[in-house]
Formats: sequence, structure tokens, C-alpha cells
Amino acid sequence: MTEPSALHPALAYHVVNTLQWPDLRPLQKASLGPLVAGEHALLLAPTAGGKTEAAIFPLLSRVLSEDWQGLSVLYICPIKALLNNLEPRLRHYAELVGRRVALWHGDVTDSERRRIVREPPDLLLTTPESIEVLLVSKRTDPSHFFSRVRAVVVDEIHAFAGDDRGWHLLSVLGRVEALTPKTLQRIGLSATVGNTDELLEWLAGSSEGPRRVIRTPPSPDGAPAVEPDVQLDFVGSLDNAALVISRLHTGEKRLVFCDSRARVERLSVALKKLGITTYVSHSSLSKDQRFVSERAFAEDRDCVIVATSTLELGIDVGDLDRVIQIDSPPSVASMLQRMGRTGRRPGTVSNFLILATTDGALAQAAGLLELWHRGFVESVQPPVRPLHLLAQQLMAVALQDGGVGEADWPGRLLGLPAFSDLDPGDASRVVEHMLETGILFSDQGILWFGVEGEEAFRRRNFLEVLSIITSSPVFRVFHGREELGTVDRGSLMLEELPRGLLLAGRTWDIKSVDWRRQRLFVQAARRLGRSLWRGEGRPLHFEHCRAIRRVLSDEARPPGLSRRADEALEELQLNHPWLPNADADSTVLAIDQAKGVAWWTYAGLAANTALADALRARTDAPIRADNLAIVFDGLDNPGRALPWVEAVTSEPATNLRPRISQKAVEGLKFSVCLPSRLAVEMLAERGTDIRALEAIVGATVRVFRTVGDSS
Repeated sequence: MTEPSALHPALAYHVVNTLQWPDLRPLQKASLGPLVAGEHALLLAPTAGGKTEAAIFPLLSRVLSEDWQGLSVLYICPIKALLNNLEPRLRHYAELVGRRVALWHGDVTDSERRRIVREPPDLLLTTPESIEVLLVSKRTDPSHFFSRVRAVVVDEIHAFAGDDRGWHLLSVLGRVEALTPKTLQRIGLSATVGNTDELLEWLAGSSEGPRRVIRTPPSPDGAPAVEPDVQLDFVGSLDNAALVISRLHTGEKRLVFCDSRARVERLSVALKKLGITTYVSHSSLSKDQRFVSERAFAEDRDCVIVATSTLELGIDVGDLDRVIQIDSPPSVASMLQRMGRTGRRPGTVSNFLILATTDGALAQAAGLLELWHRGFVESVQPPVRPLHLLAQQLMAVALQDGGVGEADWPGRLLGLPAFSDLDPGDASRVVEHMLETGILFSDQGILWFGVEGEEAFRRRNFLEVLSIITSSPVFRVFHGREELGTVDRGSLMLEELPRGLLLAGRTWDIKSVDWRRQRLFVQAARRLGRSLWRGEGRPLHFEHCRAIRRVLSDEARPPGLSRRADEALEELQLNHPWLPNADADSTVLAIDQAKGVAWWTYAGLAANTALADALRARTDAPIRADNLAIVFDGLDNPGRALPWVEAVTSEPATNLRPRISQKAVEGLKFSVCLPSRLAVEMLAERGTDIRALEAIVGATVRVFRTVGDSS
């Protein structure tokens, strides 16, 4: 055992003799010294790389060496299923050295919660929302319950940092830290992230003490890492994908990812008809149904489980042989996370097979593989201006303390990481709005819930106040009663809804949006010709769209293409004839007298949405945007589009913001707490990719006319 002085002797004994580990893994060795010394850290390793033990063993050593008593360590996960999965393992480690672990989330029984409050464990596995409950519960004295917490571990930290749950997490941790005499040691765990130093700074913030990013060290013998087996095939339909899966890797355990619940169900039905033992996992299933399915899959051998992203976050479903992806995963980070579920047994290699069912999905997947081959991983960017979270935290602090001083709330809240960059004037306007609308009222300088606040939030003992979790970022799409798939919520937030959605191999127009139930109802589009929609319902990263451009121009060739994928990609390249003669930084205005006009930016849906809105201010011509292009439908004179495009590209990028609909504001949690103008500004800023816009407005616009076009 290396570095025996860093690992407490009692724990070292059990690692060798009880667990019968001959040694620690490389990441675990690298983490021991810094974490035992109390440093903040971000631990990075592939899935199943030993990150949990790399964090917990040093903390258990500190518990023993420094004689920590009471609740000392918080272990936080983004989903309950992951907590349930980890609890037996962590409980075993703690019990080896005479310490206790407990689990607290929404499914834990009331009697177990009372026991935890009465006899706090040494380590508590929980969620940010459950910490919020403990902070405000009348059954708990938070100043006593949390007073001895010394460290916090945030598992799958990338799943928090990219949305408002991350800001909520940091806010509740800041309130816990205010109840302790010492700075909390903060440790984040992740398999994949592009901006490691920024993410560590986000987690540690202004906390005192050194911090470092710790990765799995290279092999001591200098041997290169084994390349994973990554392949891309073009199958043309979901039924063909089922046929390929049924014939490939028989006798093995295969995990298949789909992008929507509807496709999970359709693929599972097709596989069962082909005689394949098939299980499913997605969020529409009950907890018990998912558990039965995942347990059966874990114990079976020759079978397939078809899942949405519910199985991306490291939940143990047994020893996998293969991971298969239907169409493109949403990001390189997601691909790496999913691929990491394989290659865990000695002598096996991580693998990832993508089966593209449409030409658009083929282009997306090829672009993603090109990025992966170059070593690119997306950065995680926390959302800007969380004004609605400020309102939530103000109400939560009022619940925790029985009211909050009208003069005291800035000191309590504006120092928390989520709000330190807010304009103090905007923050004050939020509180003034809550007072004016009766959500809050002031009694001798103490803020508490007003009549409207009681009406909006008192149900179930203010439970709605205690969670920032909003509904899914996607809407389910229906044609009549048939569910077609999903579309990203961001594309529905505009004053003018998008047109030309491509789902289930067809083009659709939107009939109506049900914001409450998050459903989108569509009808078949009457327009002829191939749709230019490449996003399949979700926005793509700017770098992903740039990679698609490189692949379609034949400037780059991704690895792992099957013969069918290679031939289909060559066919797809013929539909982008302007690319070979266009420099890499330019955009292309393609003019075709018969088909219309498309401005090919390859900038992503967020940027193209803002550009399309700016174009609509200059013309009443129908305009639609997707990830790769902005399309002018039915122009009498296609040549008229060039002055409009040139006018928009002469604007400063900071002036280009999508126009947000009031319905979208109503879909924002705690929106009633915000002045309408601030809510619209916040959503517009969040929906804008400023880097992509800067690239577009600074680029040359090339005009490409088809042969015979004289406009």
C-alpha cells in the first residue's frame, strides 16, 4: 500500500485484509495526500475509475485521525437512484472503521428521517433539495445538525454546474457553512468536463485553502492508453437499427441509448418482435418498474436494455459488454460518459457504436466523432443571472429563520456564489416586486410571506419553495395521440415559434404548445423538399456545428465510419456544394430559384435563433432557424435576402437577442417573483450564444447561386 502515512492505519488494514485490495488505483493514490491535507479538489477519471473511493478513503482517514464526531461529511448526488446505488458500498466502508452512513432523499421514510435527526450519521448521502429541507424543517435544529460538517463531496458535478441546480447547491452549501466553525472542504467528481480549472473555482469559490485538479496519472511504464473501439454506421430507420442490434454481439449484454421515451418504447417493441430479451428504462416509468427492469438486466446475460439518459450517470446495471447509441449523443462529454460504462473487465476495451437513422443524425454523429478524435470536450457553463433563484433563496431563508430582516437580506444572500455577480439594483427590484405583488410583506422590518405568497407556495408546507428543480428541458411532441419524440424547450420560448421541425423522419409545423404539461402538438408540414432541420429537436454546441461543417466539406474525416456511413456521408456532402470553395470562417447565402434561400452559418440553434429574430425585424418573409442554417421560405425575389443578411451582420453581437414570449416566462419556476422585464431579459441572455454570434457577425458572407439561377 503506497503512502501508508496518508491512509489511517485502521482503514489501511481493512483495505488490504477485508476488501483484499493489493493496492489503490492510480487516482486514489494521487488523491490521498491532498485530500487528507484538507485541499479542495476536482477528481477526474473515466466512469468506474475509482473516483468515489478516491474521495471517501481520505475523508474516512480524516474522520479517524482528527476524531470527527457527528455529521461530518455530506455526499451529494444529482439523482436519487445514484444515491441508492452508492449507499451499500459506502455504508460497508464506513462500518469497517466503526462509523455510520445514512441516506436522505424524497423516498426515505419519515421514521428513518426522525432517526437521522435524532442520531446523525458520520456521512449523509443526499441531494441539494434534501439539504434545503433540513435547513428549514421545524423538526431540525440546523445550527446543531450541521455544526460539525467538515467536508462535502459532489458526485457527477457536471450534472449540477450546467443549470440552476448548481447555483442552488452552492447556495445551500453556503448556508450550511455559515453554521460551522470552519471552511468546508469541497471535492467534486466527474468523468468528463472541458473546463476543469473553471469548474473547480466554481465549486470552491471564495473558500479558504489550496485547491487542485487531480486526474488519473499516466501509466508508470509509459504504455499508451488503449484506444476505445468507436464506430458509426448508417441504418436509415429505427426498425433497421433494431435488426442490426439483434444480429450484432449475440450472447452479450448491450445498453442502447435513445434520445426520447417514445423511441425507447418503439425500439424495445421492435427488438422483442425479433426475439431479443429486452428491458427498458426511462423517467416515465415508475420507480418500481425501473428498478425491476434494471435489476433483471443486471442479472441477465444475453439481453438488451434500452434507455434514455437515465442510465448515463453511473448507476450500476451490471457488467456491460456493449454500448450502442441510436443517432448522435448530445455532446462529447455525454458520449464519453456512456462509453465509460464498458471496458471495465481486464482484457476488454471500451466501445461505442452509433447507429444513425437519418442523414441529419449521421452529420451530427460524424461531427461529434471528429471533435472527440481531436480531444475536444465541451465546457460546463453555469447559467447567468439566476434572479428567480434569488427569490427562492430569500423565501427559503425566511422559512429557516422565521423571517428575514428587510435590511439584512443583502448580507445574507448577495455574498453567496449564485448572486455575487448580480446587479444589486436588479436584486433589489426583485425584492421590491415581491413586496408590491404581495408575495412578501414587511412587518416592522421583517420579511415574511404575504397573501399572494401564501396562496402560491404554502401548499404541502411550502415544499415548492424548497426545490429549484424545474420540469424537463424538453417538450414531448405529439401528432394526435402518437408521440413522435422531443424538442428542446429553448426553441419554444420565442415570440414566433419555430417552423419545419424534423422528427420521426418527417417535417412538422407546430399547432399548439401546452406549457403546463410540456407537450407540443404538431401537424404535417405542407412544404415540399428536404427539410434543413439538423437539430432533431435540440440545440447543438457551436463547436459541434463547426465540426459538422468540416465533415460536410470533406475537410475532416471522422474515425470509425462503416462502408454504409461513408457512402451516406458522401451523398450528404453533395447537398452542401458551396462548402469546398468557402473559407472556413465565412458564412454562405445559398440562393436557389426553385428551392428558396438558406443562410448557412453552422453556428448552432441559439445563435441562429437570435439572427433569425433580427432578420424578422427587417422583413415579413417567413423565416425559420435550425442548428446549421436560417431559411427564407417563399421569397419572390431570393436576391433580396443579401441586404438583410448584411444588415444583421453589421450589428454588434451584443445587440442580438432572441425575443422571448410571455408564455416562456410563465414556464419559469418562481417567475411570479420577478418583474416581467427582468425575467424576459434573463431568459434572452441565457438563450444567446454570444461567442457564436461574434464569430458570425465578424465573418464574410459568401453568395452561392445554383447553376441557372439569375436572380
